[in-house]
Amino acid sequence: MDIKPTESELEILQVIWKMGQCTVRDVHEELTKTKDAGYTTTLKLMQIMHDKGLVERDTTAKTHLYKALFSQEQAQSNALNKILSTVFKGSTSDLVIQALGQHRASADEIDAIKNFLNQFDQHKK
Repeated sequence: MDIKPTESELEILQVIWKMGQCTVRDVHEELTKTKDAGYTTTLKLMQIMHDKGLVERDTTAKTHLYKALFSQEQAQSNALNKILSTVFKGSTSDLVIQALGQHRASADEIDAIKNFLNQFDQHKK
């Protein structure tokens, strides 16, 4: 599945992933905590997302419920694969070095990375 949400659609998806399923009002209220967003804009974006196949809409009740058609992990994987192949020409090491060089990882994150690499290394043996 080729997942191509816009930045605004990703903001909406973050809310939907967090809540599981929600109404336009739920999403709008969550978005307005961090940015200026109009209700009709949120509604229109969610209708477009439905048309694009990013979300499904349950219309059995008076208030429509929206649910993402793919997980956050699927979206992350899709975006990472695209960046890896286009920006880093397939070089995983360049991507990781750039990411760690540009953004300071916490001690917990470094430990998690080390643990992952150790597990990965053991699977190769």
